[in-house]
Amino acid sequence: MLPAGSTSITDTLSVVNAEGRWTYFQGILPVFTHAAEDDRTFQMFAGQLAANGHCKLVDIERAFGVSAISVKRMVKRYRQGGCPAFFAKRRGRGASVLTEEKVALLQELLDAGVDYAQAAQQLGVKSETVRKGIQRGVLRTKKKR
Repeated sequence: MLPAGSTSITDTLSVVNAEGRWTYFQGILPVFTHAAEDDRTFQMFAGQLAANGHCKLVDIERAFGVSAISVKRMVKRYRQGGCPAFFAKRRGRGASVLTEEKVALLQELLDAGVDYAQAAQQLGVKSETVRKGIQRGVLRTKKKR
C-alpha cells in the first residue's frame, strides 16, 4: 500500500513531491517532510535511511537520481556525526598566508589610509586574502566618511 502518485523507494517506503515539499511515507503513513530545495535535510534523511538499514544505497540512487558516491558520502557523514553533521558550518583551512607579522604590517598600512588592494600589493599578498582578513575581523579598515 503506497500513496497515489508516489515514487517507490522500497516495497514499503515511498516519497511524494507535491507543492514544493518532499514527503516520505512508510506504507500510507507520512514519516518525514522537507522543502524540495532543502538539500541538507534531504542528504541527512537519505543518509539516515541507508545507514539505519531502512533501504539500500541503490534504492536512494534510483528513487532520486543521485550518484552512488554521493549516497555513500551521506551515509558516512551520518555515521560519523549524526544529524548535526549536515548543518554544521564548514571549516576552512585558516589564514596561513596572514601571519602575525604580515597582519601587523598590513594593519599599519590600512591605518595610514592605504587602500587594501595597494597594501596587499606592497606586501606581496593577494588582495582577496586581505579582503577576507578584513571580513573575518583579523584586519580593520578606517571607516569612510
